[in-house]
Amino acid sequence: MASAVKAYKGMGMEGSVARWYDRTTRKDMPEIRALAARIASAAAPGATVLEVAPGPGFLSMELAKRGFRLRAVDISKTFVELARRNAAAEGVEAQFELGNAAALPVEDRSVDFTVCRAAFKNFTEPIKALTEMRRVLRPGGTALLIDMRRDVSIAELRRYVNGLGVGLINRWLIMLVFRSMLIKRAYPLDEIRRMMEVAGWTEPRIESSPVGFEAWMTK
Repeated sequence: MASAVKAYKGMGMEGSVARWYDRTTRKDMPEIRALAARIASAAAPGATVLEVAPGPGFLSMELAKRGFRLRAVDISKTFVELARRNAAAEGVEAQFELGNAAALPVEDRSVDFTVCRAAFKNFTEPIKALTEMRRVLRPGGTALLIDMRRDVSIAELRRYVNGLGVGLINRWLIMLVFRSMLIKRAYPLDEIRRMMEVAGWTEPRIESSPVGFEAWMTK
């Protein structure tokens, strides 16, 4: 049964906001390709991968290009439309579906690897989302969670934004969004670990980065 709780914090990523994000995220393609390569080294060839909250779909597309079977679920109708359009333009086969991270429209034990990048802090039911990521994995499967951490410093954040390769106005807008919304929504690492334990994950490997964290979890 789908959750009756609003799926995301704040304003939804629809319409012009989602299209702006699509344009801006294209600047991150070197980082996205590097992440896809890392996932490819951790997952079995031809594995079924689920991306939770794929946005415009660039990571899913890069993984599909590497021979993985891709499913992706996003709460935003605009993002699903953009991701399907982007994949078609690249000639990439990937299944993009509308759905809530806290009630994934995915069968039990049906995927080998699950990834969620830069979206977890926006979920209104984060423990349910973690539980769902575990539910859909086959035994021995891996989940990767990547996001910001609340204790990131403004100096670290500014260095990150300045390295994105976007213009001055976009850098200002991105910093404004980070400082006014996203950092406040992010969680400290000890809270991340607690939620994972409640969701049934044991001994997750959590590593901090300049502005965020990576958590690798095995079912």
